[in-house]
Amino acid sequence: MNKKIIIAIDGCSSTGKSTIAKALAKNLQYHYIDSGAMYRAVTLYALRNGYIHEKGIDTEGLSSAMKDIIISFTRDEKGNPATLLNGENVETEIRSPRISKWVSPISTLGFVREALTKQQKAFGLEKGIVMDGRDIGTTVFPRAELKIFLSARPEVRAKRRYKEMLEKGVEISLQEVQKGLLERDRIDSSRTISPLAKADDAIVFDNSDLTIEEQDQQLLALARQTIEQKNTRK
Repeated sequence: MNKKIIIAIDGCSSTGKSTIAKALAKNLQYHYIDSGAMYRAVTLYALRNGYIHEKGIDTEGLSSAMKDIIISFTRDEKGNPATLLNGENVETEIRSPRISKWVSPISTLGFVREALTKQQKAFGLEKGIVMDGRDIGTTVFPRAELKIFLSARPEVRAKRRYKEMLEKGVEISLQEVQKGLLERDRIDSSRTISPLAKADDAIVFDNSDLTIEEQDQQLLALARQTIEQKNTRK
């Protein structure tokens, strides 16, 4: 019997975590879990239900509502991963600038992280998953068989995000994009609960100068090697 593993992929914004994780899961026929989408889905729920307003976040109200937020994943008619919020496909809506504005403050809330970490751990019970985020290898799956920490130079990450935003019709300067990424890095790395950090046993993978095809090939080879070692170990 071929034993499956858990692959945890962490890293800063615009290092390509989701793109890499999706490709890896598809090639291995594993389940892909987008932890960032889960925080975006909570943010959408909070906005829809009035827990985010001009004065900030109604933490008491949102905390009480967390028990009613169930996030799951499926594939759309084209076979692409899609995020479900209480059964509704919200994949497109959670990628909007409106959600991006509030996802960092929402993700720093301890009760949000606790609730979503519990859901994320449940996804890994049967293994055979690839999950990306910022605390997967340190908090969610500290015993994952393969941990990858993605890295890329700040200017490279900024150009990637800038291109994405232009394609979406968002008018913004490259300097603003880079400033926003660095601020997100600061928030993620300095938060008290589950900060962005490289796990001690994670493999650092810098994809600054790699094509998508090159990085996919290298990481797939690494994953297959880890799976083979898992299956030959007594």
